[in-house]
Amino acid sequence: MLRVTLRGAGIPTVVLGSGDTLLMGRSPDAALPADDSAVNVTALALPHVAPHVSRLGGEVSVGEEVVRLRWHASTPAQLSSLFDAPGGARRVSLSEGMSALLDEGENQLLIYRGRQTGAGAFVDLVLTLDVEAVQDEAEQVAWAGIPLPAGDDDATAAAPQLERWSREWYVALALTEPWLSGADDYPRPPSNREIYERVLAWRGHAWNLERAQRVDDAIRSVARLAFGPADDPFTSTEGRVQNLRFAVARRIAEIGLVTMTDLQAVLIAQARGNGIRPDA
Repeated sequence: MLRVTLRGAGIPTVVLGSGDTLLMGRSPDAALPADDSAVNVTALALPHVAPHVSRLGGEVSVGEEVVRLRWHASTPAQLSSLFDAPGGARRVSLSEGMSALLDEGENQLLIYRGRQTGAGAFVDLVLTLDVEAVQDEAEQVAWAGIPLPAGDDDATAAAPQLERWSREWYVALALTEPWLSGADDYPRPPSNREIYERVLAWRGHAWNLERAQRVDDAIRSVARLAFGPADDPFTSTEGRVQNLRFAVARRIAEIGLVTMTDLQAVLIAQARGNGIRPDA
């Protein structure tokens, strides 16, 4: 039999056994079954969660031999764990509809910008799921969360995003473009000059990005939105902008600040010759 223990900062410890299911999110009680099948289903409303986190985020189902995490949220997340393999650690980016098996031992679920720390301020929400095999069925102790009441104002809010077609949005797209287009072997993040030339080719006009400092300023602005003020790499670590660009580009792609759909929209506008007014 298996036992799963969920922990997190400021979150009550939840212990599940084989046959149990945990629903977690901002307000997951609405997903509880109305019939007798809800006996072994627990709903955990994550405290201090950001308003853009989905009501139902993850579903943890504990079987006799495997533990499965199903991700129901539009909020992006990452699952990581340690296991005996040449690569050591695995990391899986979770999007809506995906599922993954948890490894025995410690598994970490990271919900990007999932915890609210103040007005418009967010940090990543980190949950730990420990999976272990047990012999004594009596050790299985289920914790029943007290669901938050759902109301008319409980709708999931939009996550903080860049304004589409803005200068910062184009800079984020140009910075991430090699990975969005599948150039995984691109040797380095684009330079200031390359970002300027990409934006210029797309729009026919690139604001004042021919000045390297303006590109740096835009990247810093995007990084603050992507990581949040507390984890902003330009204020929490030392180093030049160029040294941090790979981390910023990866973060932009992970949380979906810009996507392949955005890149396609820009390329279509460029082909039509209306790059400056792409939404016209």
